Amino acid sequence: MPRNYFYFFGFTFAVLLLLTSCKEEIIPKPPGHLRLEYPLANYTQFQSDCPFGFALNTKAIIKEKGECNYTITYPKMKATIFLTYKPVQGNLEALLRDTQKLTYKHVIKADNILEQPYINAKQGVYGMFYRLGGNAATNANFYVTDSTHHFLSGSMYFYAKPNFDSIMPAADYIKNDMQNLIETLQWK
Repeated sequence: MPRNYFYFFGFTFAVLLLLTSCKEEIIPKPPGHLRLEYPLANYTQFQSDCPFGFALNTKAIIKEKGECNYTITYPKMKATIFLTYKPVQGNLEALLRDTQKLTYKHVIKADNILEQPYINAKQGVYGMFYRLGGNAATNANFYVTDSTHHFLSGSMYFYAKPNFDSIMPAADYIKNDMQNLIETLQWK
C-alpha cells in the first residue's frame, strides 16, 4: 500500500508542476507618461475701451478687473494670465524695475530665466519676455511699452503646486499665447 501512495503523490505533484509551470514570464510594465495635447490655437482680435488691443486665443476667457487690468483664464488648464496696464507718467524706470523685480523674485525656485527682448518699431511696441524654467510659481512674465504713454505687463500662474514636469505642456501652450499677444499688440 505505501507504494500506491508514492505513485499517487508523485502523479499529483507532476500534474501540479505542469499546471503551474506553463504561465508566461512576468515582465514589469515600462513607466507610463501622461500625454497632454491641446487644440491648435485660434485667435480673434480683442478690443476694448482701453488703449491697447491684441489677438486672443478663442479657448481663453478674458475678464476686466478694472482700470484696464484683465485676467485671461484657461479653465481646462487651470491657469491664468494676469494683465496689468499702467500709464507712463515719467515713471517708466520704476515700472520696468517693478516688473523685473517680480520676475527675479522667482529665481529661488527657477532653474533658469531666459530673457527674450521684443522690438516692433513700426507699431511702437518694445518689451521683454521672460521664460522661467523649473518649479517657480510663474513660468512666464512679460512687459511691453511704447516708452512714452503705455505700459502693459503680464504674468502666468497655475492653480496647482508648481511641478514643472506636470504643467510643462500647458505652460508651453500658454507661453505661445503670451508670445502671440506681444506680437499682435497695438496701442491706440
